[in-house]
Amino acid sequence: MENSSIVMKERLGFFEIIKESLKIPFKNPYFILFTFLTSLPLFCFLVLCEIILQHILIETGKILQETPDPFRKILGDDYSRVLDIGHLLEEVSPEVLLLGFLYLGILHCLDLFNTIATVDVASIIYAGEKSITLKDMFFIPVKESRFKGPLITSICSLSLAFLILIGLLSFATYIYITSADVLFMLLFVVIFIALLGKYMEWSAIWNMGIVISVLEEKQGDVALLISSYLSRCNRPCGFFLMLVFFIWRFALRFSCLYVGWNNGGSSLVITVVHISLVSLLNLLKWMSILVYFYDCKKQSAYQHTDVEEAKSRNDLQGAPL
Repeated sequence: MENSSIVMKERLGFFEIIKESLKIPFKNPYFILFTFLTSLPLFCFLVLCEIILQHILIETGKILQETPDPFRKILGDDYSRVLDIGHLLEEVSPEVLLLGFLYLGILHCLDLFNTIATVDVASIIYAGEKSITLKDMFFIPVKESRFKGPLITSICSLSLAFLILIGLLSFATYIYITSADVLFMLLFVVIFIALLGKYMEWSAIWNMGIVISVLEEKQGDVALLISSYLSRCNRPCGFFLMLVFFIWRFALRFSCLYVGWNNGGSSLVITVVHISLVSLLNLLKWMSILVYFYDCKKQSAYQHTDVEEAKSRNDLQGAPL
């Protein structure tokens, strides 16, 4: 009981993790310049992808807001919405395919390189093992590069996330089609919220698996299983981390779309500001996942020690005099 209370006392909560994450850049001022320089290629490509994505989302909103003609009204609301979905797929499919190709072919690799560099250097600063210069920050990810492991883990995480997102998109489509039937709409809304909640929880596990692949020689399903095992004692904190970052990202996306709704897209300045805030959010997310990983690892070590001590006491009690 005493050891358990110590573990509960030392376990980091949501605000403690954010606080520890924000301390990392101030422990070494070179880290801010390093992340700025390493994020430039990703930043430029994100601006291009954001312009395409904004156009897709704005076109989607306008198509779904179109007033149905009298013929569709005769067929009924549900069938009219099915026709709207068909029209939507016909209009935006080419741009969606282009965006998917850009993301899987280029953006994912740039994001992974940036993540590896950020997590690798941030872990050294957070652990306080040694003082490193800006030159060392650029050479450490190259000398100790473990690109294969994080790549395999990120592909596994991306595949799992894609399946969940397809499910969320399907339920969102059902909600739109069955919005005239309150009972069915509420059923799909409940399922959508439940699946979204699990997606937040699993996202913490997937992201921590990528951190494990960067810092340790683990990859793929092994890294994800280790992540799931380590996070078992503090899943709610991982859930709230992902939920807050999701809400923050959604708020940024909604604000940018609101500005560009009447103009067919946001201006380049607004898009650049939006991507700058997204980049800061992404940096804070990976630093938070790093701190979350070290905290889960520490709690797991404490629990292992408690088990070993309990076994030792039982052995001593059961030993013959």
